[in-house]
Amino acid sequence: MSHSATTIASLASDFAGELIEPDQPAFDEARKVFNGMHDKRPGLIARCTSSRDVQLALEYAQHDGMQIAVRGGGHSTPGYSTCDGGLVIDLGPMKKAEIDPERRTGRFGPGLRWSELDAATQTHGLAVTGGRISHTGIAGLTLGSGSGWLERKFGMTAASLLSAELVCADGRVLRASAEENAELFWGLKGGAGNFGIVTEFEFRLHSVGPLLFAGMILHPRAVAPELIRFYRDFIERAPDEVGGGLALITAPPEEFVPEPARGQPACGVIVAYVGDPDDGPSAFGPLLEWGDPLLTMVQPMPYVAVQQMIDGGFPWGINDYSKSDYLPHLPDAAIDQLVAETSGTTSPFSQVILCPLGGAVARMDQSAMALTIPDAKWMYFCEALSWDRAEQDREIAWARAFMESMRRWSVGKAPPNFLEPDEGHRRLRVSFGEEKFGRLVALKAEYDPHNTFSLNANIPPTAG
Repeated sequence: MSHSATTIASLASDFAGELIEPDQPAFDEARKVFNGMHDKRPGLIARCTSSRDVQLALEYAQHDGMQIAVRGGGHSTPGYSTCDGGLVIDLGPMKKAEIDPERRTGRFGPGLRWSELDAATQTHGLAVTGGRISHTGIAGLTLGSGSGWLERKFGMTAASLLSAELVCADGRVLRASAEENAELFWGLKGGAGNFGIVTEFEFRLHSVGPLLFAGMILHPRAVAPELIRFYRDFIERAPDEVGGGLALITAPPEEFVPEPARGQPACGVIVAYVGDPDDGPSAFGPLLEWGDPLLTMVQPMPYVAVQQMIDGGFPWGINDYSKSDYLPHLPDAAIDQLVAETSGTTSPFSQVILCPLGGAVARMDQSAMALTIPDAKWMYFCEALSWDRAEQDREIAWARAFMESMRRWSVGKAPPNFLEPDEGHRRLRVSFGEEKFGRLVALKAEYDPHNTFSLNANIPPTAG
């Protein structure tokens, strides 16, 4: 779709941000997103600086019948942050971070990534549950997932959301909270980007850091079945402050890894004690003493460093395809199957991450949010990652086979952010459950009846 210079000039006359067209030098850099599988060329990129810019860009796209992609951090694995030929409403310049340390609250712009939010909140020794990859945008994760290292202590991100400002499909700017537009607020907490473009998030912040007892323990893959069994039993008895996860990975070719282990299959255990660092060694004692690890790098470290620990495994621009599900329990047979299936990957970046739930996650008031977390003790992320497109096709087939092999132990649900487009509409509906899905459809019909915001884990505006 082409757009005349006159039409774009009419938008530019009031637009305070930057408009980037395909023939401009900045276009190729501006159109890049995290997932290299989505190499798309928008017709126009509107880099917004305010809610008014968002309104103008939205009005322009609707007038010209353009498809709209909303980009916060550009980290959408399914590729919803971009499109071919349409308009990308890029919120990246909107990086406000206003913190009230006495009230322990903060207002944040949708263009922030978690590394930026963490840096701002840690100035005051505060944090909110955020992404495990620090270059993830705060907007997408808050609206459609909310999982992170702090969740066992403070719940998912949505549990700490106090209010949001958004631009609706009809151009109105609304604020939603428990007291104002309460049903919309409920839908924003897990309903993905279906109801508008959020231009500000207000979070309740929690006392965290600046130091945590944290780090990584690396074991050879050969001990995976026994290690996972031990980790399972350890976590079931652990207090809320014990966070982290276990991943089946390929040991990176880094100097801190013993040379014989580099590039070899391994098990990495992420350790994060969300409390007084002096209490961490005793809380993680059994895990630190288990087996004969290849390396143990666990010590008091800055919370911002904890948030960046696995960034190296998810470099910007890599091809990324994922499968996720919840596991009510982790019986021995499931562990053996998981370990066996993980051996089928060939890319050194592909991995399976086991994240323990429980703690504050199990106590969240799920009636107050659209996000639905089933009664499960574990969640897995099967990440197919590769730089090579031909290899990525094999990795995608591996991830699909992995999910199928684990189906007998899983519940068939996942947060909206972790549903790939090839999974279809039914799994999204099942993940919310019929009662919540019906409420979301009603909200969509009220706030976006023409499905203007369709590039997301999409809720239809009609029940059919």
